Amino acid sequence: MTEAKVGVAPSISSKRRRELFTFIEKLGVKIDDLNLLNLAFTHRSFAHECPIVTDNNERLEFLGDSILGLAVSNWLFVNLPAKHEGDFSRIKSAVVSEDSLFQVAQKLGVGEVVLVGKGEGHSGGRKKKAILSDCMEAIFGCVYVDQGFETAQKLIEKLMVPQIYAFLDHKIVRDYKTAIQEYCQKSWKKVPVYTLERTEGPDHSRTFFVSVNLNGKVFGPAAGKNKKTAQQAAAKIAFEKLIKK
Repeated sequence: MTEAKVGVAPSISSKRRRELFTFIEKLGVKIDDLNLLNLAFTHRSFAHECPIVTDNNERLEFLGDSILGLAVSNWLFVNLPAKHEGDFSRIKSAVVSEDSLFQVAQKLGVGEVVLVGKGEGHSGGRKKKAILSDCMEAIFGCVYVDQGFETAQKLIEKLMVPQIYAFLDHKIVRDYKTAIQEYCQKSWKKVPVYTLERTEGPDHSRTFFVSVNLNGKVFGPAAGKNKKTAQQAAAKIAFEKLIKK
């Protein structure tokens, strides 16, 4: 694929080459185009500071997001025949989420390889959830462009299927309110009851405190900038104490 299609990557020093080869070994797939992989690691803050015109990883991220969604959807469809469309949507939403991708990126050491600008680096950019999760999607896009869909699919399954099972074991949760509601209905044929305990602060900057009652046991209160976020926070407390093992 031509440079015009994939973008202009930063130059690669001998030290950088070793870093990329080390990452490829850790990833466990073949990547022939080091410039493409280097581009997948290039955050826009780094590209903006380069003395020559340099692209960032956002186009590869966009592509990788689509490849990731397709690969995860296919695995769910093939391997979980007892699940329904609604189940698939909830599982996929959690597994391809920023939190989930961040966990995978941490395990692979993406933060040690990502290229960020000086300001972003000083503010902890190499540890930021959004930067690392986006970079993970760009890596999937890179593998797809360099090696094709089958290789990208195998890599995604290797990295993300454990995340699927973690979700099924209640170790990854995107929506705590849904999680505890399903648990209550299954365990006691009841639904959680949320109570607004109090509000604090002026009208333009109010904080809401909400508790949740699960079959007679109260969790919280938890704070939020609105009732919805406070309910989610209370549900998370309940989940962590009652459901998560």
